[in-house]
Amino acid sequence: MQVLSPCDGRVVAITEVNDPTFSGQLVGPGVGIEPADGRQIVVAPADGRLLKLDPHAFILLVDDGIGILVHVGINTVRLQGSLFELLAEQGQSVKAGDPVVAWDPASVTDPDMERTVLVVLMDQKPDTIASEVLGQDVATGDALFTTI
Repeated sequence: MQVLSPCDGRVVAITEVNDPTFSGQLVGPGVGIEPADGRQIVVAPADGRLLKLDPHAFILLVDDGIGILVHVGINTVRLQGSLFELLAEQGQSVKAGDPVVAWDPASVTDPDMERTVLVVLMDQKPDTIASEVLGQDVATGDALFTTI
């Protein structure tokens, strides 16, 4: 399965993100994306159904039953939805590239929060993805990683 980038930014290894739950791959393997300042539209990274949609995160259920978590920032749940604009609805079927959430990473100024967007294959074994773009800038819709 190929997963596309849900936003523009620089790709970092999941093991380098500033959250032990994600960096320890306890949720699953994936990557982080350090987004640029300015309004960002976070899109569906694959075709599927929005199983869960919160302002700061969504879970996309893909055809083979795998959940892809897109977590917009770290500890941003504390914002209680402020700074985010929902562009889709929970339960909606989406295609890769369909808009889901809008935000401006520069608006996250709390020192206990991070702007990193996490893209994680839920409930999969650690280190079961391959990415050719670690350390590189990606645009929305670029290939982000594949399962191995």
